[in-house]
Amino acid sequence: MISTTSSTVEMVTQGKLEISEENVEEKNAGRLGCFGWLLVIISVLFIAVTFPITLFMCVKIVKEYERAVIFRLGRISDRKPKGPGLFFVLPCTDNFVKVDLRTVSFDIPPQEILTKDSVTVSVDGVVYFCIHCPISSVANVSNAHSSTRLLAQTTLRNVLGTKNLSELLSDREGISLSMQKTLDEATDPWGIKVERVEIKDVKLPQQLQRAMAAEAEASREARAKIIAAEGEMKASRALKEASLVLAEAPSALQLRYLQTLNTIAAEKNSTIIFPLPIDTMQSFMQRKL
Repeated sequence: MISTTSSTVEMVTQGKLEISEENVEEKNAGRLGCFGWLLVIISVLFIAVTFPITLFMCVKIVKEYERAVIFRLGRISDRKPKGPGLFFVLPCTDNFVKVDLRTVSFDIPPQEILTKDSVTVSVDGVVYFCIHCPISSVANVSNAHSSTRLLAQTTLRNVLGTKNLSELLSDREGISLSMQKTLDEATDPWGIKVERVEIKDVKLPQQLQRAMAAEAEASREARAKIIAAEGEMKASRALKEASLVLAEAPSALQLRYLQTLNTIAAEKNSTIIFPLPIDTMQSFMQRKL
């Protein structure tokens, strides 16, 4: 009976066999077999016979940001990728695949999305990712970059389909974090690390833009009317208090009247009819009598 551990268990997802990184490494660390070793020995003898010509075929170089995954007779020859710098391959039995470890960015094409409140919007974004396990990116998926792009498009649709229009316009940071987490979990078996996801633009239909503009304008007008009504109410209360003060001193009303006339006369472009109080003339009328 062969014992298995949790790190080497084959996972079945959606009816397909998914191989973890540790499982790939352990399987490929097995023996090549008698025929395989025979081919390796023949290849080494061929190098020794044609030495120094085959030296140019055996020595390979990868850059600092690259790693090489070597396949020997179809098997991954080592548990770790080669590089950076020099490494040797056998010309007849080995081939290798270069993997770029630098961060790659790509644009998500505009996607027509139906939000949770049945509004159709066009949303695009940008994704930044890098390969953290070259062996998994080569052995577990045929084209890691293309698969990540396609997965990003479907993830954008699935995530935004659960959001309302107001959430989509106001909570872009939360949506970006949710998309990054979902993509990172899905691409982890491929040896890919999703570093950042950003929503670039949200395009609304013209009719919806006009409706939202009219709604915002009506809301501003309503607030303006409320503020004006509150001002009128405060002004009427102030006038009421002023009238009570003037009622206690009749002469204050006359002084206020004269102050208003002085303010009007400052323009010098109007004719003012000044009424003379009868109380002032009573003293003169009594002297004549």
